[in-house]
Amino acid sequence: MADEQEIMCKLENILEIRNKTIQMQKIKSRLKIEFEALESEEKHLKEYKQEMDLLLQEKMAHVEELRLIHADINVMESTIKQSENDLNKLLETTRRLHDEYKPLKEHVDALRMTLGLHRLPNLNEEEEKLSLDFVIQSFFEFIHNFFLELIVHFMSVLHHIAPTELLCLQSSKVKTFQKKKKN
Repeated sequence: MADEQEIMCKLENILEIRNKTIQMQKIKSRLKIEFEALESEEKHLKEYKQEMDLLLQEKMAHVEELRLIHADINVMESTIKQSENDLNKLLETTRRLHDEYKPLKEHVDALRMTLGLHRLPNLNEEEEKLSLDFVIQSFFEFIHNFFLELIVHFMSVLHHIAPTELLCLQSSKVKTFQKKKKN
């Protein structure tokens, strides 16, 4: 009986070994699957971090680009303000010179007539150029063209469109606007 008991004990140990081995194999399979999932997730995480770094670099490039655009805008605002001041000074000087020129010409013409000489030719063309309307019109055309070019430049920078394409689009819009304005 002792032999039978020893054999039964060994059989029970073998059964337990078999059950534990099967359980161990199942755990080992699950462990292998989990390990593969872990490696895959680590790989994805690394890719996500690389993508995040690229996005942050792109963001910083855009931030720098916007900073430069703002700096350009500030410079242009200063330039425009200075140009407006210069234009106002020129307008005043032009008006003053025109006011000096007109009576002087009338006086010279009167003196010439007393001597029997012909009057000096009218300077209609030059007077037109000196007129306030001509200067103001020229100023507004300059400002309009300047801002049009500035807008085209910024749109091309922001939307990555060639400035020539935008100018073509913009010039067709301006022509349409001018036609409507004339009507």
